[in-house]
Amino acid sequence: MADMPQDWVARSLRSVWHPCTQMQHHETVPLIPVSHGRGAWLYDHEGKRYLDAISSWWVNLFGHANPLINAALKDQLDRLEHAMLAGFTHEPVVRLSEQLSEMTGKVLGHSFYASDGASAVEIALKMSFHAWRNAGMSDKQEFVCLQGSYHGETIGALAVTDVALFKDAYGPLLRAARVVTSPDARNAQEGESAQDVARRAAADVEKLFEERAGHIAAIIIEPLVQCATGMAMHDPLYLTLVRELCDRFQVHMILDEIAVGCGRTGTFFACEQAAIWPDFLCLSKGISGGYLPLSLVLTRDEVYQAFYSADMTRGFLHSHSYTGNPLACRAALATLQIFKDDDVLNRNRARATRLTTALAPLAEHERVRNFRQRGMIWAFDAVEPDAARAATFSRRFFSSALENELLLRPIGRTVYLMPPYILSDEESDGLAERTRAVFDTVIAS
Repeated sequence: MADMPQDWVARSLRSVWHPCTQMQHHETVPLIPVSHGRGAWLYDHEGKRYLDAISSWWVNLFGHANPLINAALKDQLDRLEHAMLAGFTHEPVVRLSEQLSEMTGKVLGHSFYASDGASAVEIALKMSFHAWRNAGMSDKQEFVCLQGSYHGETIGALAVTDVALFKDAYGPLLRAARVVTSPDARNAQEGESAQDVARRAAADVEKLFEERAGHIAAIIIEPLVQCATGMAMHDPLYLTLVRELCDRFQVHMILDEIAVGCGRTGTFFACEQAAIWPDFLCLSKGISGGYLPLSLVLTRDEVYQAFYSADMTRGFLHSHSYTGNPLACRAALATLQIFKDDDVLNRNRARATRLTTALAPLAEHERVRNFRQRGMIWAFDAVEPDAARAATFSRRFFSSALENELLLRPIGRTVYLMPPYILSDEESDGLAERTRAVFDTVIAS
């Protein structure tokens, strides 16, 4: 006899330490035992369904149990499940690296692989520091991040994160980074445009570079949307201006496209909207279609050549056992093929227009501020004057959303939608309607 759903919940709460969670909250907040997924929907063991409106933490691009990605993985399983990438290579990792290089016009021609976003950030930070050292500029050891930035929770990635909730407990373990003003368009003063905010934030970077460029290895930016700080969106001009500053002052530019890459902001790479390329570009999440852990750092030939030597100590010796895993790379290749075959970026523009229109009544709600959209990301901030209610807004919204067949998980009082790229018109309209219903319920409760 199959285990009952409540058995899975109880067993999970006894044995699984769930991520980004205060486990005591599950005394009141439901834990959903997922049975299976199809398309944009997740199903529990009782047959209840939930529209995955946040793409399972921003990873799922083309729906659960996608038949094309499934077929690619089944084929790869019969060929090669894994081989170490030190001293060996294989077709999926070669093809993926070549395709990604082509997509950057071969500006970023070298791919280094890892498993998760934070690891990719660690790699980019280490590469930057080590490249400067190999170039005889060992004083360049500092890193710069944006106010409110989030780049992961390993020690190096956390050092360039500026979210107190994640960072403060581990402060004694971290090497301090320099923090510059965020170009968040919500920071606009009266009469200012988003571009004005971008110019003002870039001027803060210029001031720091003038003072410290000889000691700064790199600046790291999540381009166009700073996701974990509450979907803080900025104008592409900021990236253009900072790229110019990095060139002028000899500072590496690291772009964290872990969440905002793979078409999420409207172009495959977010930085394309600023017509620039960084020195390091980090990808993860959607690159495997949401199927398998995979991350990578794309970098320039100049960086690669800084390590190319007969001297082993000048090499980049970072590694992990599953680097460039063939199954994960094959899932990524299938994901890129879907982008090509289905004209995804153009179709997403039509999807985005429809969902934005459907969300218009919510955008005009008297308790909503800063409704914003970039590509396939929507966000707004809830007005909740009572401090105690504001503190529980996210959990209350999450629970109410589940009752309305939605998986939505606000960041504080910021409600965001980041659905997979396969929503039908009916699903888009339903998502907008139910999000409004949930918001009304939570605000009124």
